Amino acid sequence: MIGFITEHKDHQVPGPGGGAGLRWGVEPMCVVLTEHGVPISASTYYEWVSKAPTKQELRDVELVEEITAQRGDSKTGKFVQTLGSRKLWIRLRGQGHDVARCTVERIMGEQGWEGACYGSTHKTTTADPTHERFPDLVDRNFYAPAPNRLWVADFTYVPTWTGFVYVAFVIDVFSRRIVGWRVAKSMTTALVLDAVEHAFFTRTQEGITDLTGLVAHNDAGSQYTSIAFTQRLLDEGIDPSVGSVGDALDNAMAETTVGSFKNELIRHQGPWRDVDHVEIGAAEWVIWFNTERPHEHLYDLTPEAVEKLYYDHRHALQEAG
Repeated sequence: MIGFITEHKDHQVPGPGGGAGLRWGVEPMCVVLTEHGVPISASTYYEWVSKAPTKQELRDVELVEEITAQRGDSKTGKFVQTLGSRKLWIRLRGQGHDVARCTVERIMGEQGWEGACYGSTHKTTTADPTHERFPDLVDRNFYAPAPNRLWVADFTYVPTWTGFVYVAFVIDVFSRRIVGWRVAKSMTTALVLDAVEHAFFTRTQEGITDLTGLVAHNDAGSQYTSIAFTQRLLDEGIDPSVGSVGDALDNAMAETTVGSFKNELIRHQGPWRDVDHVEIGAAEWVIWFNTERPHEHLYDLTPEAVEKLYYDHRHALQEAG
C-alpha cells in the first residue's frame, strides 16, 4: 500500500478543458482508501517512507549489485549465470563476502536467477565388433591417489547452423581437470586422438614426460577402440581400459563432465554458428571449468587448485626428507 501511494501521489487530475488540475496528494488518497476499507493515515504513510533501511536490506542491495556485476562480466559472466545457489555461495565466500547460503538462495529467488538445468543425454557410442577390446580396468571405481594415474575420455555433439560439431575431452580423475580437448566436424578417430595428444602436450608443458602406469579409460566407441588410438596409448606406456557397451555408469565421470559442458555452455549460450564458434566457446569454458568453477567432489576447490595443493605438498615432503 505504501508503494501504491508513493507511485500515484503526484498524479495530476485533469482540470476543465483538459488543463492541468490538482495532484491527488497523500492526504486525499489516505482518506479515499480508508473510506473503501483500506485504513491508512497520512502520518502512517510518512512514518513508513522515512524509515531507514535495515542492515539486512542494505546488505541485500550490496549483494544484488555484486552478483549482478559478476553475471554481467564480459569474460566470466556467462558462466557465473549458470551457477546454482550453492556454487554461487561458494564463489562469493571465496572472494571474501561473508554471506549465508540461505541468503544467496533467497536473493536468487527474488531476482528470478536460476542455475543451469541438466537435460537428457544423447548416445554417441557406436562399437565396432572388429576392433580389439581391452578389459575394463576401472570397474566404475573412479578414484585416483595422484594426478596422471587415471584419465577418462568421452566426446559429445553440438548442433550448429552448419551441421553437427563434435567435442572430445580427456579428464584427469584425481583433480577432475580437463587436460585435453578437441573440436571437429566429424566424430572420427582423429577427433579423440587429437584430444589425447593435447593431454600429452598439457602434461609435457608441466614437465611430466613419463606417463607409464597411467590408465586411460573410455567407452567402447569405435573411435576409442581403433588401432591408431590404442597404439598411441601403448606407445606412451599407458594401459587402455574400455567400459561396457552402452552403459553410461562405466564411464560416468567423463559423462558428468560432458553434461556440465552441454548445460553450462552449449544449451545456455546458443545458438551456435559453426565449428569455429564452438571452439572459441569451448576454450573459454575449459579455462573456467579448470580455474574458477568450484567442484563439490573436490571440497569446493577448482581442479587446478587441487593439483597445485598436491604438488606443493609433495615438494614440501621432499624438502623435509
